[in-house]
Amino acid sequence: MTAVGRALAPLRKVFTAHPPVPVPPRDPARPRHNVFEAAATYVTASAEDDADRLDEAAGWVAPDALAFGINELACRAVIALARERGQPVEAVARGLLGLPGAEPPRAV
Repeated sequence: MTAVGRALAPLRKVFTAHPPVPVPPRDPARPRHNVFEAAATYVTASAEDDADRLDEAAGWVAPDALAFGINELACRAVIALARERGQPVEAVARGLLGLPGAEPPRAV
């Protein structure tokens, strides 16, 4: 066995011990949703206190993907609102959460 073969032997054992899990075929009757659709629907349902829609959107994508989408939506929303208000992004974010330091620095 060569040096490369010896080095890769443990890795080979991992892949042969755990064969790939087959992916079930996609159900054409079930619509396909992306992370951002799920995040937008989830946040909207949360704001409207719609538990049924909240649960539906949560099932569209994996939980970590949904968290990523919600984070991306929050970042984009805060940036857009800061631009609209002409305020620093941090001041807008803190203001939306009711945290101290939400006031932008005033010119003297």
